[in-house]
Amino acid sequence: MTVCILGNSLTALTLAKALVNHKIDVDLFFNKKNYKISESRTIGITKNNIDFFNNNIINIEKIIWKLKKIEIFSEKLKKETLVNFKAKNDYLFSIVKNNKLYQLLEKDLLKSKIFRSKFSNEKDLSFINKYELIINCDSSNFITNRYFSKKIFKKYNSYAYTTIIKHDEILNDTAFQIFTEKGPLAFLPISNKETSVVYSIHNSNNQKKINVEQLIKNKNFKYKIRNLEKINSFELKSLNLRSYQYKNILAFGDLLHQIHPLAGQGFNMTIRDIKILLEIIKNKIDVGLLLDSSVSLEFQKEIKHKNFIFSNGIDLIHEFFNIERKMKSNFLSKSVKLISNYPRINKMFSKIADRGILF
Repeated sequence: MTVCILGNSLTALTLAKALVNHKIDVDLFFNKKNYKISESRTIGITKNNIDFFNNNIINIEKIIWKLKKIEIFSEKLKKETLVNFKAKNDYLFSIVKNNKLYQLLEKDLLKSKIFRSKFSNEKDLSFINKYELIINCDSSNFITNRYFSKKIFKKYNSYAYTTIIKHDEILNDTAFQIFTEKGPLAFLPISNKETSVVYSIHNSNNQKKINVEQLIKNKNFKYKIRNLEKINSFELKSLNLRSYQYKNILAFGDLLHQIHPLAGQGFNMTIRDIKILLEIIKNKIDVGLLLDSSVSLEFQKEIKHKNFIFSNGIDLIHEFFNIERKMKSNFLSKSVKLISNYPRINKMFSKIADRGILF
């Protein structure tokens, strides 16, 4: 029984490794020979998803940096902590470099006898006719443009600027995010000497017009910065795909949902999608059923509404602070600070961030 995966993104490799681990043959087709992963991009992974990754995909303990605390600030309240999340036991959240995770997955998959990676000419897709189940992880191929173009789409009129700062060595186990007048700025530790930075700046489509490096240095109040790596940028948008499947093709990963990076939940949503998909596939195999279009239908029924609710929840948080950004009052920040002091509310938000929507 063989599953076809289209694309060679981080999501595609993660899914391929999960399927191979369940003794499912995978043929992965890609049309980008030199797929590049930015060295300045990082992803946050919740503790619950790290546990799943280690047990079901590949052990990533050696490449993650564990965080015990997340602090959120607002410039409206100067240096007062708005929200404070602390780990009760081991850690709360982890940060990993995209390129390190990609390289680890790729190296391991190439050792597998039931994984085959093949270059495909996008103009000739006749090969897909021999598969009962195709999972499309390529956001720009012909299939995506033709069959998965209908989506709920929103542009934030913002760009995210990413870099890695090198600084004097400190105990670096706390991530912090500042809601500034230009947009949210996140400092995400990846070692005691390095920290990933993501600055989402409103109305900025040209890095030359704004000095991002100087802005980061001005807003920083924790690190003695020695150097900033090259600053990369990408446009911010949110989307939810209207239909997850077309015949025997299932859209997956960023094709299904894209969200604002302010909560670090993008890849976590994909990992939760993989959990659900694996459960559906395992149940099919256990009762001797084929892996075909029915997998796509069950997956959409199980997860689509949860993804939509979660995505809109992230968008609501963004709009909440965006409104305050435009206001002269700090009333909203004070309200959040007051509400977050209630342990039950703090616990509820921590649980949703860690595990997603649980109904």
